[in-house]
Amino acid sequence: MSATTRGGLEDVIATTSAICAVDGAQGKLYYRGYDIDDLATHATFEEVTYLLWHGELPGRSALTAFRQTLAAHRALTPTTLALLRLLPNQAHPLTVLRTAVSALGLSDPDANVHTPEAHLQQSLQLTAQLPTISAAWQRLRHGQPPIAPRDDLGQAANYLYMLTGTIPDPVAAHTMDLAFILQADHELNASTFAARVAAATETDLYGAVTAALATLKGPKHGGANEDSIHMFAEIGTPERAALWVQKRLAWRATLTSEQRQAPQARFPGFGHRVYKVDDPRAAHLRRSARELTAGTDVASWFTISETVRTIVQRELGLPVNLDFYSALVYYALGIPTDLYTSVFACARIAGWTAHIMEQYAHNRLIRPRASYIGPAPRPYPAT
Repeated sequence: MSATTRGGLEDVIATTSAICAVDGAQGKLYYRGYDIDDLATHATFEEVTYLLWHGELPGRSALTAFRQTLAAHRALTPTTLALLRLLPNQAHPLTVLRTAVSALGLSDPDANVHTPEAHLQQSLQLTAQLPTISAAWQRLRHGQPPIAPRDDLGQAANYLYMLTGTIPDPVAAHTMDLAFILQADHELNASTFAARVAAATETDLYGAVTAALATLKGPKHGGANEDSIHMFAEIGTPERAALWVQKRLAWRATLTSEQRQAPQARFPGFGHRVYKVDDPRAAHLRRSARELTAGTDVASWFTISETVRTIVQRELGLPVNLDFYSALVYYALGIPTDLYTSVFACARIAGWTAHIMEQYAHNRLIRPRASYIGPAPRPYPAT
């Protein structure tokens, strides 16, 4: 590997983008120039989606129209529902999303029309329908009929409603909306980069989103929130937390550097390729996790999380990331564990489509080079 090669393209600038900026040294995140803290405090997911797609926050009338348009695209066609009923019940929910998105491209007569108007229409459909697909699959695999979306609820609240049939209370609805906002985009993470690579070939938008979903399925990108909740469950009680962490640290010390990179050897919810300090999104979900778990059967899990965080950061110096507290938030909201990464996709679709549309608008085929480390040129052996 040459001196100019960086494994995993770490810190390599691959493109320019006006969508999202991450300051890893200061722990700051911006969507179109707006600080994530301000958006988390004041905006809704619909406003953030509009911002990512159009570059500016919507005015009141534009926001109302945008919400109505999203609501009008939420319902699934009989064809999509029939497809979901054909899939095996044991299929992972994210694999189901990937399959359904790919199939949606088959039924769109404009799938291969490359105009800004067609791309925006496709982005609307996918952003509106991913939560509906996810919720419908959750019910179908348990032998329950899907619940039709409502047009009087926001994206996040509607998702919770379609999972349970009960309109969520204001705290739950706000928390889900907050989680969607915090996960809407994050610059060139692996799935977004995969989407842009696909879009750069001028494949259809459905194909580019399918590439993103396939990439998210990998445990080194998605799934850390699922692993986090399994960790809290394994620890069980606050009294066991410190000893559990110390035993895991001792076990990790026996592994090679390469072995410690395996997902099963990591502390889920810690470390990040870009952030050198705590993920700015984590603070918002930490507050939500504390609020949602207070007075519940899993209140002790928040105490466990604080013990784990304190020891891991002291011993390993790793920043906490979004997944650590999103696990507790989703668990407290009653979302099944294997849906956690699908929830991420239901939020990140806003960012994926923003990047895909930006790639289409200023396109050049993405074709990096490899630093060759194989054998020198040699002759074919004589027979």
